[in-house]
Amino acid sequence: MTPLPPCFETICVQQRQFSKLLPYHKARLNRTRAALWPASGPIDLSSILIIPDAVGPEKYKCRVTYGSEIVNIEWEKYQYRTIQSLRLVEADAVDYAYKYKNRDALNALHAQRGECDDVLIVKNGLITDTSYANVAFFDGIAWYTPAQPLLPGTQRAFLLDEGVIVSREIRVDDLGQYGAVKLFNAMVGWGEGAELAIGEVIQ
Repeated sequence: MTPLPPCFETICVQQRQFSKLLPYHKARLNRTRAALWPASGPIDLSSILIIPDAVGPEKYKCRVTYGSEIVNIEWEKYQYRTIQSLRLVEADAVDYAYKYKNRDALNALHAQRGECDDVLIVKNGLITDTSYANVAFFDGIAWYTPAQPLLPGTQRAFLLDEGVIVSREIRVDDLGQYGAVKLFNAMVGWGEGAELAIGEVIQ
């Protein structure tokens, strides 16, 4: 049997403190391991993550690569991405239900962005994510996030729990109902991510 590819979590560290999303990362890591490596028991990330002295007060990524066991833990200063435009890309066959370290399929979609900064991925007619972030759309009253993202992110889970966003199916034909789209992920909080007018999503 071919071994399953490893998965990973990217945890935000700032001012030498782990993000409030750490419990969501713990939960997803253990859900993933229970699904893909059911013979392995849960892991308590808090007991193994120790911030090295070399990590400064700036924003850092702590990348935990794992399979049946922890494979690697890396620390890297975060580089912000500038996103000012998105291109719609259809990808009915793409499957990224788990946060696999192999991102070849997503990278291939990102390569189709043309002159835009990133892609907004459409699967079976439904809006999902960009290649690096979950999204939410504003209708003038509330922010709605796609009910069927390629990967349900930890920031997305937190925002849903806090009532900041609401989950609903969003089809390509529905985009005209919204005035703006916001991007967010584990490294980019709700108030930090790009917010684009729908006219900046290239169809």
